[in-house]
Amino acid sequence: MAQIEREAMEYDVVIVGAGPAGLSAAIRLKQLDPDLSVVLLEKGSEVGAHILSGAVLDPSGLDALLPGWRGMDSPVKVAVREDNFYILGEAGQLRIPNWPMPPLMSNHGNYIVSMGNVCRWLAGVAEGLGVEIFPGMACSELVFREDGSVKGVVAGEMGLAADGTPGPQYEPGMELHGRYVMLAEGVRGSLSKIAIERFDLGKGHEPQKYGLGMKEIWEIDPAKHREGTVTHTMGWPLGSNAGGGSFIYHAENNQVFLGFVVHLNYENPYLYPYAEFQRFKHHPMVAELLKGGKRVAYGARAISEGGWQSIPTAAFPGGVLLGCAAGLVNVPRIKGNHNAMHSGIQAAEAAHAAIGAGRAGDTLAEYDAALRSGPVARDLRRVRNVKPLWSRRGLVASLVGGGFDMWVGNLTGWNPLGTMAHGKTDAAATGQARNFTPIDYPRPDGKLSFDRLTNVAFSFTNHEESQPAHLKLKDASVPIGVNLPKFAEPAQRYCPAGVYEVVGEGEDARFVINFQNCVHCKTCDIKDPSQNIVWTVPQGGDGPNYPNM
Repeated sequence: MAQIEREAMEYDVVIVGAGPAGLSAAIRLKQLDPDLSVVLLEKGSEVGAHILSGAVLDPSGLDALLPGWRGMDSPVKVAVREDNFYILGEAGQLRIPNWPMPPLMSNHGNYIVSMGNVCRWLAGVAEGLGVEIFPGMACSELVFREDGSVKGVVAGEMGLAADGTPGPQYEPGMELHGRYVMLAEGVRGSLSKIAIERFDLGKGHEPQKYGLGMKEIWEIDPAKHREGTVTHTMGWPLGSNAGGGSFIYHAENNQVFLGFVVHLNYENPYLYPYAEFQRFKHHPMVAELLKGGKRVAYGARAISEGGWQSIPTAAFPGGVLLGCAAGLVNVPRIKGNHNAMHSGIQAAEAAHAAIGAGRAGDTLAEYDAALRSGPVARDLRRVRNVKPLWSRRGLVASLVGGGFDMWVGNLTGWNPLGTMAHGKTDAAATGQARNFTPIDYPRPDGKLSFDRLTNVAFSFTNHEESQPAHLKLKDASVPIGVNLPKFAEPAQRYCPAGVYEVVGEGEDARFVINFQNCVHCKTCDIKDPSQNIVWTVPQGGDGPNYPNM
């Protein structure tokens, strides 16, 4: 294809992704200097359309960004009133009392929120300060200066035909250049991945680890609704097959946010995370809660779980990584939004100081240093051994050993277990099919549990079908030639949206990619054992349209 010529627009700062990290950075930049030109680009059809989080919000990031937020008309209203933790068996449950848990695990002072709605509100605040926000603008490429530093991004390319050539409605998009570029794309963002590889940002750090989070919103019987109640569970149905657990948050308007997380370092390629989630809802405690209710929304996304030791170098020539792009989730607390906001604030402050000093396109090392010494560091350092303990020794060791390590870290700032390594990537953790037995999952009943395609309809996902598939295979022969005989092609099961299928048998077997179903969770880019699938952005506005996630 001939070289495409694009118009360019110049800004002080270009931000990719209108999640809590990107919005916090934009707001803080304008708070520091209203004359700075700041543009924020969001691939979703609107701000919040691609935001999916539990979520119980630790308000520390919001307090730092907007100290008077409690007097504003925000959607942060449902304070946590009750905090429960259970270990599940197939037919019953054991409640773990709150008193043995380190204080950092308490949800007192936190809020049950829809982060999609929080981001919609923050976008209004940002626009009121003069930030230019463009939804429906997928950023497909990084633009580099002659010295190799990041100069900007290509955004808004639309109308490509299925073969990748310009179609009749083709729009080349624009280049948006900035003195600094902030990548706040969320977990495993396509541009962030390029930056991490190009600048070797993972050097000296542990590999990132991930989980797959699936969530449904239910409207339940008002008699069973207890606004402000937070419940977390571990154990059944995963057992020894995988790490993970659930959350049940009683939000406002008789709604319950119901979620299930499966750690992606599982070995058994026959594991079917989505089916584990659906089976979980048949536990007596959960089934009784949902009886008489209805599911109104569904979605899924990957979660960064590596924690402190997996944070890559977060600054590179011309840009920075924010929030989940840098992997700032606190796994035992199941929280990352507050750290995303802190990272956005710190990046904004570093960029503002650099621009004031006449700098552009260099490495904001001050930001990386602030990330590793400020509130994010204090939050993540003391819990850094819970995830590797869980991965190596299982649930009980994680609860006992991780709990002890957290207690000491919380009291003294010193972790007796040091800093444990994660080891192999989640893709490399996948075992060969010949060493495992297929798992027989019950069929969905259509009342509590649902098949994938039915549930995907409740994510309101849409992709223009004439465009190229945004899920790329490095080698088209690998799924059938390697992954099927060696790993029983786990893409059929690990995808929570039914994107991947093996059709036919033997020599007639074909690997089919139904990219229209994709909810942009990025699990395929993470878990494919051959690392053969590359997730890229579709055209802007495509994907899920989450109303209240």
